[in-house]
Amino acid sequence: MAEGTRRRLAAIVSADVVGYSRLMGADETGTLAAMQAHRKELWNPTIEQFDGRVVGTAGDAILVEFASAVAAVESSIVVQQGMSERNADLPDDKRMLLRIGINVGEVIIEDDDIYGDGVNVAARLQALADPGGIALSDDGYRQVRDRLEVKWKDAGEHEVKNIARPIHVWRWLGESQAVVGEAPEGTPPLTLPDKPSIVVLPFDNMSDDAEQAYFADGLTEDIITDLSRFERLFVIARNTAFTYKGRNIDVPKVAKELGVHFVVEGSVRKAGNRVRITAQLIDGLTGSHLWAERYDGTLEDIFDLQEDVTRQVVGSIAPQIDAAEIERVARGERRFDEAYDLAWQSYAKYRDGLAAANLPLMEEGIALAQRALALNDKCSIAYRTLCWAYSMHSLYAWGNDPQGAADRALAVAEAAKVAMPHSDTAYFCLGIARSRKSQFDQAARDLLRAHELNPNDAFVLHILAWSEAALGDTRAARAHAGLALRLSPKDELAGVGYLSLAMAAFVEHDHADFVDFALKAIQAHPKAPIRRVMMVAYAAEIGDQDLLDTHLAPLTSFTPDFIASLFRGENRLFANDKHMELLLDGLRKAGLEP
Repeated sequence: MAEGTRRRLAAIVSADVVGYSRLMGADETGTLAAMQAHRKELWNPTIEQFDGRVVGTAGDAILVEFASAVAAVESSIVVQQGMSERNADLPDDKRMLLRIGINVGEVIIEDDDIYGDGVNVAARLQALADPGGIALSDDGYRQVRDRLEVKWKDAGEHEVKNIARPIHVWRWLGESQAVVGEAPEGTPPLTLPDKPSIVVLPFDNMSDDAEQAYFADGLTEDIITDLSRFERLFVIARNTAFTYKGRNIDVPKVAKELGVHFVVEGSVRKAGNRVRITAQLIDGLTGSHLWAERYDGTLEDIFDLQEDVTRQVVGSIAPQIDAAEIERVARGERRFDEAYDLAWQSYAKYRDGLAAANLPLMEEGIALAQRALALNDKCSIAYRTLCWAYSMHSLYAWGNDPQGAADRALAVAEAAKVAMPHSDTAYFCLGIARSRKSQFDQAARDLLRAHELNPNDAFVLHILAWSEAALGDTRAARAHAGLALRLSPKDELAGVGYLSLAMAAFVEHDHADFVDFALKAIQAHPKAPIRRVMMVAYAAEIGDQDLLDTHLAPLTSFTPDFIASLFRGENRLFANDKHMELLLDGLRKAGLEP
């Protein structure tokens, strides 16, 4: 053994702050000041009181050696209780929560440092601890179970990286902590909420790099926060979600314990300078996988990567949940309260009716949405469906009173604003309705506000891009349509994004881009009129009669009065008179002026 190196039995405490990178990114100065205050006023005095020795610190992490397991556990509980008191009056995004792991084992002492499996196991236990909790090894538990009046939960054995044998883990149950998954005897199971419900489980760190643990936690927290902006979703809070960190997960069991339908889980793995993130959406009632994706990036700017992945995951999950609910309705299942069940039926019927140009089915969808709002004037799905339906009836000139449909859309939007004044749904509805009233400037402002309230709603982004293209703000339209397609490339509404790009290219006389985007838009929704009418005008401009006939036939079949409504001024595709005249001139060349 080298000079200055020796071995001894010790109790090792490994602790770190949950989401420290996120806290630093939001407020570096404030976070550092809070960390220093916690160390000076709570951590260090408590460690000294129980005769501990700080072996090392790194950022938010601390490694402490104690002579006994009793001292290690008692000091750790004092620290966690003290942190709970210090966090009590702070908002959630300012709280510092510690995870503490405690192991009793042999360590190698070299100068003032300690090494060996005893230290490594403590670090692995820390990663398995709940935020605000303590994870204790089986060896440590045997030494304290008869000496301390402390409640512990047997968390079973865990396989961890670079440790040959599984670790048996015991979790400290503080006074404010519940035993996850164990309800009092006789407690009825949780019922599902009255809207689609989801929990995002802590993403697993699959690498040995501690920085990736912070990244994984921060990614999970950001996804939870951003999903919570969707009013149509019920999202389990992060403090509850993080009680599952480091555990072997039985997804249907977790879904039952929390009373949710959907579960998101994922992992982060580092290889060299690259990081790979996987995420998947699971139906918690059946255990079936609904969606999975993988993201790759470099660590050169890890916070940008975290933000990028968060937006893509959230932007993909929300439409997948919508699709799952529509499929549930199609199977005839009922689960929510009456208003939300009616609203989801309404959405499914109107979507299918719109795709097939089936007016009776669309009218059935409208009637269901009206019934839903009569039962619950804050039913966001019903507002979105009804406002969208009336706007489309106005655009397609369907029904007996298409101009009246535009007025009804605006009335619904204004009712949504009264019922939910700070809601992205209300601003979204106002934006759609005002665009149908040719109030393009105000429509764009409303849609931009909806986007600010929920930056990850791809549907809002699609319609925002559409309104900007109508205004002739082609740069903004291209940017927002591109973001919408990136967030949710498989969304059934992706055709609206391609439509916005086609409109921008049309007014810019970018023929190559126009044809590419217009064809993609038509492929997504073959019966929609705007994309067809632009193709007709373009075909007349270049003198391609076959192309003109290809798109004119379905246009006049599905919406026979659409071209005439453009010349009458009842439908404006563009706010700018010059851009509108460009379209009408093409139609004149095709001989289509009434």
